[in-house]
Amino acid sequence: MRSLSISCALLLCAAYGMAQSTTGTLTGTVSDPAAAVVAGAPVEAKNNATGLVYKAATSATGNYTIAEVPAGTYEVTVTAPGFKKEVRVGVEVQAQTTFRVDFTLQVGTASESVTITAEAPLLKTESGELSHNVTTDSLNSLPILTIGSDGAGVRNPLAALQLLPGAVFASDATLVVNGMPSSSQAIRIEGQDATNGFWKEINSTNQTGVDAIQEVVVETSNFAAEYGQAGGGYINYTMKSGTNQYHGGAFDYLANDAFNSGLANTNAGQTNSLKDNQHVRPSLRRDDYGGTFGGPIKLGKLYNGTNKTFFFFSIEGYHTKTLSTNVTYTVPTPAYQAGNFSTALGPALTIGGVVQQDPLGNTLYANEIFDPNSQRSVNGEVVRTPFPNNTIPATELDPTALKIQAMLPQPNAGGPSALINNYVVPSYFNYTNVELPTLKLDHNVSPTIKISAFYSAQRQYSPGNIGFTQAFASTEPTNNLSQTTRLNYDQTITPTLLMHVGAGLLETTEWNIPAYTYDQSQLFGNDVFPLSTYFPSIAPGSGAYGGSTVGMGEGLIALPQKDTKPTFINSFTWVKGNHTFKFGGEMIFEGLPIVSGYRAAGIIGFGAAETADPYTTGLTFANGATGYSYASFLTGNYNSLNVAGLDDARLGNHSFGLYAQDSWKVTRKLTVDYGLRYDYATLLAEEHGRMQDAAFNLINPTIGRDGTVIYGASKNYPGSLNDNYPYALGPRLGIAYQITKRTVLRLGSGITYAHRPTMRT
Repeated sequence: MRSLSISCALLLCAAYGMAQSTTGTLTGTVSDPAAAVVAGAPVEAKNNATGLVYKAATSATGNYTIAEVPAGTYEVTVTAPGFKKEVRVGVEVQAQTTFRVDFTLQVGTASESVTITAEAPLLKTESGELSHNVTTDSLNSLPILTIGSDGAGVRNPLAALQLLPGAVFASDATLVVNGMPSSSQAIRIEGQDATNGFWKEINSTNQTGVDAIQEVVVETSNFAAEYGQAGGGYINYTMKSGTNQYHGGAFDYLANDAFNSGLANTNAGQTNSLKDNQHVRPSLRRDDYGGTFGGPIKLGKLYNGTNKTFFFFSIEGYHTKTLSTNVTYTVPTPAYQAGNFSTALGPALTIGGVVQQDPLGNTLYANEIFDPNSQRSVNGEVVRTPFPNNTIPATELDPTALKIQAMLPQPNAGGPSALINNYVVPSYFNYTNVELPTLKLDHNVSPTIKISAFYSAQRQYSPGNIGFTQAFASTEPTNNLSQTTRLNYDQTITPTLLMHVGAGLLETTEWNIPAYTYDQSQLFGNDVFPLSTYFPSIAPGSGAYGGSTVGMGEGLIALPQKDTKPTFINSFTWVKGNHTFKFGGEMIFEGLPIVSGYRAAGIIGFGAAETADPYTTGLTFANGATGYSYASFLTGNYNSLNVAGLDDARLGNHSFGLYAQDSWKVTRKLTVDYGLRYDYATLLAEEHGRMQDAAFNLINPTIGRDGTVIYGASKNYPGSLNDNYPYALGPRLGIAYQITKRTVLRLGSGITYAHRPTMRT
């Protein structure tokens, strides 16, 4: 089956967004006073902060392009025989943006020079794409970096989207660009993939410190062919580099209840006599702190990195401490613990105002519990005998249930008659610690070769306290580590040919391990469940008449999870006449090994049906039902049981992209961008074919009926449950025409053609 999707619209392009460049581009035309072009003229752009020089030369048509230029302020110089040297100072370059700087040389000698202060461009005129650049200074000067609002709690650079038209950002999970589905964006650091492989809507797990970022660039539409594999916007972080001057700074965003006013009409003396007649001030402990330092690398007399080697270091820490008070649970009363549910017995059950009876003539009552061992058939109806006084005899209380019940705390609130919300957890603290170190290194190997390296890490830890220290507590500490490494190499092969190579690694590890271990043989004997080192997940049940709401055990024990994502990119930029050609490709490999203990400790559920009268099955009463879930727990009659072994899965996928594009300067006011992109991406699969799926068209050998389970390694389905799209082609077209200094017309269109294979099942 083949599918063809076409979308053509002003300011919109059917494209995906993954850029491979975090730098800017300088372009323009060099001419003489008679407006004739000057060919072969050397052009240099010198970074004012680092002294690094980027070289190019004009083509036969007088055009030049200096690609892969780091963001910053530059001095651009043109020299040509028979003309004065012209210097343009104060040229601002932003990431992923093309800036036009034209030169009209004056007749003279090279020893003479003309210096002109560049004017800030009012508009981006050299491409059809639509993008936005937000600097860290803008983020810090506006109250948008809310501390502690999302993910790790630190300041989130994605808040830059709040400044852009057509974008909505409330949290990592609410990120919308130009109406595309939320969390369909692509996020890059230094041009390479840094999107969370576990959960795409929780990118703060992988983020770096805000003060290590120089610019946040958001591509929203009209993407060039070099971008692919994303939907609702491409977001790239350009990281700060050191300069020839040492610079540093420090910050601390502190919130503490000691600085806050108290709550009106309150008296803290009610709980602390030492604070009588003082207002209550809720506990608040939150601190976001850190600093930056960068400059040239100097090792005394051994090495002087001025104009050559630079570093930039950043560290951010986040700490929050929360006091939890008045947390309440429902726990069984002493009577319930003994099996006496007389206080839970409700009114007689009615249908249409008529009191209902079972086939034995017994009136049915809400929450009435029946002996599961008394089940029998009377006149073709299945019935049970109710326990006298709604009380379970001691001889029918399950020994394992009594062991579990003994672990629950005793009621301490509401008085002896309180059935619900009768246990107040003693006050307890939770805290979260986050550390975000980053390091950027830049080195000028030669006038034509430059390399840079970047590393960042984010470690999060929180104990996840819930007020219990017992082994049954459903507590999983947060213990995550994400590391991002990038290496970029740029070489000017000729004045009109530039090569860029990049490699990166994103590695995230999550240790979701319960805080307490438990030997299940104490409850069930030996070798009942495959994994016996954690307390089983048990929900005894509760209702309006009491029971237990205490979370017990872990149903989902996700042991170490890892996301390992190597990325590779390569591109060539070639200036020929009025054309700037760019060719390149990228590879992304993602591995998601996970040891999952889901259901390995056992998940046991209880419901009212196990102590209800079977006769009432299918009947809907106006005022309740028979049976009670906590009584079912005490008799040991569960309604669901899930048990599974450890799942050691090795999931992964990979994607490849190739593109060719041209930026054609038809005139000084008209630029046409066109290109073609090819993408291939595999579906997520298990390395050994152990991923499963349902096959409703195959016979289940166990029951002899349609409907069975198949695996990727099955004989008829080797390696994968689904076929991949063998290719997706995306022609791109963008037009930018400068009407006036304040008006630019942009047009964009695209076609995505994908071949879809026949489904296997």
